[in-house]
Amino acid sequence: MKSRKKALRKWCTGIGAVLLAAAGLCCAVWRMASSGVDASFAIAAAEMAMPTGQAVYQASSEVQKTEVSAVSPPRKETPAESKPAVSVSAQVSAADKPKTEPAPAKQKASSFEASAVTQEELNAYEREHEGEEQYPVHEITVTEGNRSYEGIQVRNTASAEIDIAEELNSPLGFAIEKTDQPQVLIYHTHTSESYLTYDTGYFYESFFPRSTERSESVCAVGEEIAKQLNAAGIVTIHDTTLHDYPSYSGAYDRSLETISEYLEKYPSIKVVLDIHRDGIGTDTEKYKPVFTLDGRQGAQMMILAGYNYDGCEEFQNWEYNLRFALRIQEEAVKKCPDMVRPVNFSDFMYNMNVNTGSLLIEVGAESNTLEEARYTGYCLGQVLAKVLENARDKEK
Repeated sequence: MKSRKKALRKWCTGIGAVLLAAAGLCCAVWRMASSGVDASFAIAAAEMAMPTGQAVYQASSEVQKTEVSAVSPPRKETPAESKPAVSVSAQVSAADKPKTEPAPAKQKASSFEASAVTQEELNAYEREHEGEEQYPVHEITVTEGNRSYEGIQVRNTASAEIDIAEELNSPLGFAIEKTDQPQVLIYHTHTSESYLTYDTGYFYESFFPRSTERSESVCAVGEEIAKQLNAAGIVTIHDTTLHDYPSYSGAYDRSLETISEYLEKYPSIKVVLDIHRDGIGTDTEKYKPVFTLDGRQGAQMMILAGYNYDGCEEFQNWEYNLRFALRIQEEAVKKCPDMVRPVNFSDFMYNMNVNTGSLLIEVGAESNTLEEARYTGYCLGQVLAKVLENARDKEK
C-alpha cells in the first residue's frame, strides 16, 4: 500500500501547481460563504482545473480500466499489472475486452450494507499518524444555484440560457428497454480518486486522497450504483480500469477508448456515467458536502452536463444530456432535497458526446468518508432506476 501511495504522490506532482492555484480560490470563496455571502459563491468554491483547462467542480485525478461485478463486493486488484476485468451482472472476463454473459433476473433491491468502525481501528489510525499535524474538516450543504424551477437547482455558467421546465418536458434522447443486454455503463476517468477513511472532523497532513485499491476509491461508489440498477432489472456494466495511473495526462482519451470498446461490443448501452468525486478546500482546511437521509449521513452529489459552446459537430445533441441530468436531479430532490448540489451546466464536453445519455457525476469530495460516498452511490442507484423506469413507461 505504501509503495502505491508513494508512486501516486510522484504521479500527482505534475498537477500540483494547478490544484494549488485552485485551492487558493476555494479557500477564499468558502470563507466568504461561511460569513453569509450569497450561496452562489459557496457553489463556485469547488471549481478545480480539469485536463482540458476548463474549470469544473472537482479535484482532478484520473482513472484506469477494470470491470467489477455489479452483484459482488468490490475486489482489490493490482493496478498496473492486470488487464481490466469486466462484468455485466456476473463476472465476465479478466481479458481486455468484455464478453457477453447472460443477465440475471430482476432481483430485490438490498438495503445499504454499512461498514462498522471499531474503536480499535480508530486507535490504530491515530497511532499510524502520531506526531502529524491535524487540520479541520467542515461540513457544508450546498443547495442553491443561479437558476431554479420547482425545487430543481442549476448553476448555469454556460454560453447559453436554458428553460428548465421546457427541458424537463422534452423527450430524452434514448429509451430503456426490457432486455437482458447491458443498457448502462458506469466507468471512472479518475479511478484513483478516494476519500477520508474515518469521520473524525479532521485530516492529517499526510492525507493523500488517491488510491489504486478499488475498494477504497470512487470504484466502491460505482459498485453501489450498479448493484441497485441491476437489482431493478436494468443490466449495468461497471468498469474500473485505471485511466489516470500511472500516467495522469491523457486520462480522458483513455477513458474514451474504454467507452468506445463497450459501445461497439454492446450497442444496447443507452446510458454512460462517469463517476468522480470533488475536492473542496486547501492543504490545511477542507469542506465536505453532506446530507442526511433515514438517519444516515451521505455525501452530496453533483451532476455535470456540458454545452456545445464551440459548435463541435459530435456534440450537437448536448441538450438531451441536460434533460437527463435534470430528470435525475428532479427525482433526487423528491427522495431528499439536500442530496444534490445544483446541476453544473457549463462549457465543457468531457466525453459526454458519446451518446445522448452521458453524464459526469461527482459524489462527495475528498474530505467525505468512503462510507458517506458509498451511501450516496446506493441512493443514486435507486434514483437512476426510478428515472429510467419512468422513461421506459412513458415510451409504452
